[in-house]
Amino acid sequence: MSAVLSCRLSTLLLAGVAVQLPAVAAAQAGPAIFAAEPASPDATRREDGTIIVTAGRFVPSGAITASKTTVPLIETPQSVSVVSRDQIDLLNFIDVQQAVRYTAGIVGENYGPDLRFDFLTLRGFIPVQYIDGLQAPISSTISNVGVDLYGFEAVDILKGPSSVLYGTTPPGGIYNLTSRRPSAQAGGEIQLKYGTDDFKQAAGTVTGELTDGLTARLTGLYRDRDSQTDFVTARRAYVAPAVTYEIGPDTKITGLGFYQWDRVEGDTNGFLPALGVLTANPVGKVRRGINLGEPDYNFYRRRQWSAGYEFTHRFSDALRFTQNARWGEYHEYQQIIYGAGLDADNRTVSRFNFPFRDDVEQFTIDSRFDAEVATGPIEHRILAGFDYRNYREASAFAFGAATSIDLFDPVYSATPIAVPGFFPFTDQRLKQEGVYLQDQAKLGGFILTLSGRQDWVQQDNYAAGAAIPRRKQDRFSWRVGGTYVTESGIAPYVSYATSFQPVVGQALGGEAFRPTVGKQVEGGIKFDARGLGEGVKLFATAAVFRIEQSNVLTTDPRNVLFQVQTGEVVSKGVELEVVGRFNEQLSVNAAYSYDDAKITRSNVAVEVGARLPAQPRHKASLFVDYTVASGALAGFGAGGGVRYLSDSPGRLPVGPSAFGAADPRTFVSPGVTLFDATLHYDLPGWRFAVNGSNIFDKRYAGRCSGPSSCFFGQSRQVIGTVTKRF
Repeated sequence: MSAVLSCRLSTLLLAGVAVQLPAVAAAQAGPAIFAAEPASPDATRREDGTIIVTAGRFVPSGAITASKTTVPLIETPQSVSVVSRDQIDLLNFIDVQQAVRYTAGIVGENYGPDLRFDFLTLRGFIPVQYIDGLQAPISSTISNVGVDLYGFEAVDILKGPSSVLYGTTPPGGIYNLTSRRPSAQAGGEIQLKYGTDDFKQAAGTVTGELTDGLTARLTGLYRDRDSQTDFVTARRAYVAPAVTYEIGPDTKITGLGFYQWDRVEGDTNGFLPALGVLTANPVGKVRRGINLGEPDYNFYRRRQWSAGYEFTHRFSDALRFTQNARWGEYHEYQQIIYGAGLDADNRTVSRFNFPFRDDVEQFTIDSRFDAEVATGPIEHRILAGFDYRNYREASAFAFGAATSIDLFDPVYSATPIAVPGFFPFTDQRLKQEGVYLQDQAKLGGFILTLSGRQDWVQQDNYAAGAAIPRRKQDRFSWRVGGTYVTESGIAPYVSYATSFQPVVGQALGGEAFRPTVGKQVEGGIKFDARGLGEGVKLFATAAVFRIEQSNVLTTDPRNVLFQVQTGEVVSKGVELEVVGRFNEQLSVNAAYSYDDAKITRSNVAVEVGARLPAQPRHKASLFVDYTVASGALAGFGAGGGVRYLSDSPGRLPVGPSAFGAADPRTFVSPGVTLFDATLHYDLPGWRFAVNGSNIFDKRYAGRCSGPSSCFFGQSRQVIGTVTKRF
């Protein structure tokens, strides 16, 4: 019974209130880092009047994500994508779910333009957010904390199982945000934005040397915006200080912190009937901005902060020590009335009242040695480390009926609405300890990567009457991969990797569930264009993969109120990705992915063969941007992009249970093609830009996770930006 209640409540929480995700995607975790310190793009004018707009990090060359070392991406036997600050600025990405629009294998905006969280699927699974290589203090229902993208230099996306270096991770992969770091070179920017839906934002970052050996950076942002949904407003304040102290020529420590405050008023973010979003409603056309909540009652508030450091010490040219640590807290509260069902008249919508609060505290630390040694002709890059995470979460919810509302002519309540009484949902602590070892052995152009890790995971459940107050779910993970890098920069590779995730709950006999287990085989080719001249910067990847997840929860045939771990999921596909910049004028982002992610074994007959939700089989995208370097139009640039997503199911089919009859519907959102564009003008120290996404204002369903849980995709958004760099 408790497992079913948890699943039903997660249905309400995962899209802000009422979005159901399958048990196969419920457990979460994961990380990443940027290898080189990025530099902000800027324009310089030569004596002949030519304007060159440099973007030195537009094309990635390294990421610590896959190996926790500075080994180049081309030597890593796994697919890794990096969305750099240069790309973020060019395409005016506001959040991570927008930032992955032109990246293969990962899909964002699964619930439309959510103003709080980044809803993503990666190779069919939900990736978990890391910040500076350490897991974010995510809740038991949401796999990210919605921290603002402006405070970060890059988004690293590690595809496939990653437990060998990071412990509990989903089999589809993880993503990491790398904070803006201090620089000894004084500089910064002040930026103003204004756009569609009264989007207003002021942001800035400044860095420089305070005194010998001491550098600092301060980044801040304030945003005030409306939404495509009627009567919805959102405000955000973000500040992130960073200080680096060089203790000696071989030792330094960087302190990193941030504080973010969010307030969203009136939001339901959708929860519209499928009859009107997916198919035509016989009564009339459902407006994209219709709000079926209570604007004067609904609100969401959140505050979060973290403080930590990165300490590095070089014992010699061949031996280094790195330690990352962070303490963080996350607190959210929401009260929301939302649409829950459409009556027979096709216009009267029943509603529920759902308040929820969640409080998370977390301390995490990762310590590692990175050594370079040789055994005869073989060069070894050896990594040995230990990480620890102590996580505490307590949450509660309330639930009650609310008055009905008209889908086409809503009339909101004129009297105060009572908040139902709260019930505890989670009260738990998780401790995870992991020891890992990796050897990247290089002989000529061949690199053999061997990695292993042992995790000890303990979960304490403090909820009253908990059937299993303490669970231990220990696991060994490993990875092996081979890469051969040719002199021309072509690198074929192959790898095998595993992952695991703890599972909350118990079987009919009272025994605790085992972790789900993931395993992947991947092969591909990478190319870094090293022989094509200095004016060509390019990185391309082609990958083929097959992921299998076992020990997945499925209904117990002996008692439908319980579950057993006999389910299985398989995700297999192809990914192609190219990021290029030519002569500091032409920029190209191109990607294509095919992903067949489905349930292959389940005790619920209608689930077998069903596709995993929110993962289209096909995703294709192309963005091209060009800047004029000389003449009367010097500094002027323009770009255009096209994105295609094939159809995708919103949920798994529902089997018969004690709570209702079977429902084989999956609510498939049709495929959609969207167009983006940008115009920009660069002068030394200044940048003026106008960015448009979905410029033809295509009306489409972002996702339908049930007959009354539909979300429109982002409408046309046009934002102008003025940036002063110094």
